[in-house]
Formats: sequence, structure tokens, C-alpha cells
Amino acid sequence: MLAGSGLVGSPAPRLVVTTIDGQRIDLASLYGKKAVYLKFWATWCVPCREQMPHFQHAYESRGKDLEVIAINAGFNDSVADIKTYRERLKISMPIVMDDGRLAEALHLRVTPQHIVIDRSGRISYMGHLADAELDAALKSARQGKPEAVTARGTRVADAPRRGLRDRDLLPDGSVHTIDDKVFTLRGGVERRPTVLVFLSPWCESYLANSRPKMSQDCRAARLAVTGLAGSTQVRWLGIASGLWANTDDVADYRKKYDVGIPLTVDESGALFRSFGVTTTPTIVVADADGVIVRRVEAGQEGELAQALRSL
Repeated sequence: MLAGSGLVGSPAPRLVVTTIDGQRIDLASLYGKKAVYLKFWATWCVPCREQMPHFQHAYESRGKDLEVIAINAGFNDSVADIKTYRERLKISMPIVMDDGRLAEALHLRVTPQHIVIDRSGRISYMGHLADAELDAALKSARQGKPEAVTARGTRVADAPRRGLRDRDLLPDGSVHTIDDKVFTLRGGVERRPTVLVFLSPWCESYLANSRPKMSQDCRAARLAVTGLAGSTQVRWLGIASGLWANTDDVADYRKKYDVGIPLTVDESGALFRSFGVTTTPTIVVADADGVIVRRVEAGQEGELAQALRSL
């Protein structure tokens, strides 16, 4: 699951991020002056919580040659959740809620994920464990003299892309389902309404204790879709987040809950970003022309049938 390991040795992404307290941090301005330690995490992630004491210690003992920044994955979380979590765990490092740009640039697939950028501005380490290997990587990245870093590496757009909304057209493309069938997003010649169900296969089970309300919302959405998906007048596609999930996980989810609609895995997160989806469940309804007419968020599952009737 360490999808980003191929990035080790490559120039780090260059973009400006903003903390949940409004502080702007230009990552590119740090390269060449000090090492940078980024950690992706989420408030609902159990190993992330277990590693927080190590992360806080890294921040408190960082010195002048290391920048430490917490990057919340921005998935199934809110700023209020993060601030409550920060107070409860007594953590004090800068916290950025990712808008998808860093996750895309650094191939985020699993939380926690540690990224160490050395003083030359190159990614020197990526991993999931808070262990001796990470500590050694942090120590190594801090060594060497500061150097001038020219404008190299991936320049990430300063502003996130606007997610597709009502009256926008579905993307003109296709995806492969876990059964290796092709699903054309805009429908082609079929001219039927399309319903895209954005989901996380682990939502109901993993969040049952840490986020019971979210777990219940995921279950309610699944049941609502199951009750309506028998209609052949509508095209259905379940889009599973690639965070913490792969094709086998989605196949197990289908079998466990007897999910009958076609399913695909958004491994790169491109579809989630295109539609601006940051929480599951989210359901997007489009008419026969591929025009988005309704977006059903968590807790609004009862509105799905109404949206379909209107078509």
C-alpha cells in the first residue's frame, strides 16, 4: 500500500498551504534551508492517534533545521473535528487540512503516511510507521549545509480545482469496474439517468466506534441505493475511495453486503477530486443528458428517491 515509495529521490511538490489557524506556509521557500517533515493523518485513524506522541515529540525537538507540519487528509473530517482532536491530544504543531493537492502530488493511499524532505528539497523517505527507520530518516535529512534551490519539482496549482456541481456535465470518460467492465460516465447513446455513489468500503465497520454517526450514514446510504437500484431505467456506479482500499477490499465489501451495483476503485482519487467529494457517502445524480441535477450528502438518503422520481 506504500504507493508513494516511487517518489523517493524526486523533487518535493511546491505549493502554498494554509493551516486551520490561517497561517500560510510556502513549502518551496523552505527547501534548501531546512528539512521538512509532513505527516498525513485523520482524526478517525486509530494508528494515527497511536503515533501522535511520537509526532508531537518530533515537533517539540525539531530545532531550527526541521519544519514539522501535520497534514490532515481532508477526508471524512471537518475543521471542527480537527480542532477538538488537537485539544484532546494536546498537540501543537501547525495543522493543514489538505484540499486534495498534496494527496494527489504525494500519491496518498493510506494514513498515517510520513514524508521526509531533505535540505535539498527532495523526498528522502516515505513510510507508515513511527519507528527507528523514520527517526533515522529525519536525522539524515537534517544534515548537510543549506543550499540554494532553483524552481524545480512539481509546481502544484495555488488553488484547488472547483468540484463539479449542479448543472455541470459529467466528465466525458470511462472507468473500469472491479469486474473489468467499461462504464462510460456520461452514458453515451444509452440516454438514461446516471447515479454515482461515492463510498468507502470500510466506513460502516471501521468507523462504527470512532464515528458512529458517519458509520450509520454509510449504512443508510447503502440501504437506500439497494432499495432503488433494481430499476433498469437508471445507470448506477459505486465509486470507492482508494484511501485504505483496493480492488480486493471492494470485492469483499460487495460480497459482505450483497451490493448489486457496478463498483470501481478510484485508486488515484481523481474522481473524488473532480467532484469535490471529501466525505462519504456522497451521491451524485445526473439526467439522461449527463447534466448533474442533484447532490445527496450524508443524512439526506431519503432525498435520493425524490431526485430519481423528478427525472
